Amino acid sequence: MRRRDFNKVVVGSAVTWPLAARAQQPERMRRLGIVTAYAESDATPRSWIAALVQDLRELGWSDGDNIQIEYRWPGADVGHINSAAAELVGLKPDVIVAIGPLTVTALQRMTSTIPIVFQGIADPVGSGIVASLARPGGNITGFALGEFAVSGKMLELLKRIAPRVRHVGVFYNPVQVPQVGRLATIEALAPSLDVQVAAYSVSSADQIASIIDSFAGSADRGMIVLPLPLTIANLDLIIGLMAHHQLPAAYEFPDFARHGGLVSYGADPLAQNRQVASYVDRILKGAAPADLPVQQPTKFTFAVNLKTAKALGLTVPQGLLAGADEVIE
Repeated sequence: MRRRDFNKVVVGSAVTWPLAARAQQPERMRRLGIVTAYAESDATPRSWIAALVQDLRELGWSDGDNIQIEYRWPGADVGHINSAAAELVGLKPDVIVAIGPLTVTALQRMTSTIPIVFQGIADPVGSGIVASLARPGGNITGFALGEFAVSGKMLELLKRIAPRVRHVGVFYNPVQVPQVGRLATIEALAPSLDVQVAAYSVSSADQIASIIDSFAGSADRGMIVLPLPLTIANLDLIIGLMAHHQLPAAYEFPDFARHGGLVSYGADPLAQNRQVASYVDRILKGAAPADLPVQQPTKFTFAVNLKTAKALGLTVPQGLLAGADEVIE
């Protein structure tokens, strides 16, 4: 080989090798934070997160491969939630998934740049989380639980299945704006159904048990359990006490009916967490939260437990059964 040709080969290789090396370098590891207002021992929210991670895997994001997932399970204590949120923000992840209003409001105070995808908020506009559903306008977007009318539907279903009910106790949290709106919807509808409403703010499992014990006592009593970290964490306790006192009760999330609750109506968090994965995927690929509209539920799940109805001496109207998405027998 002539010297001039050899030099061409050497120079050409010097240009080609770095380009090839750069092309073969793997994409950088991404980091995802997930924070919930539940304890890791709570089976129901664990199933939600498992569904989210599974859908991320199907979209090409595998934990430990091309994405590192940081989990935080602080429970419902606000101080612990603030600490967990601060830890995640300090890690500077590419995206944070926040389950429930308590986690979102904590993160909102700490960062205006890290993209946040939420799930489990009934009124994100009224709560000050986003500017509007169509145009969130900041670093936060996600999946809402639907209009307050859902809570009114819970009262309607309870009354149709248990027409003897005249007094309804409602578990809620007055600190959370959406909870106040849900309660107001129930109270506004109650007179047309010949029902009186008593609202109960709950902050501990012992308080839940005490309220149910004192509220029960006559056949015209029933309850509505609004979704809270506390009520979800104590699902089995609540359902057991309702059965013990022969209290018909309505819930929002279908897991309650599946575990022995009488009736549930509302968006399914399991399905919504699967949808959250799609927004995380889009943000990791370059989309901005401000350009991703907040999604309302497209389907609500109506579940009724016939075994529980029978134990309470109730007959579910055939018209209701025909419209149920799930009938537990």
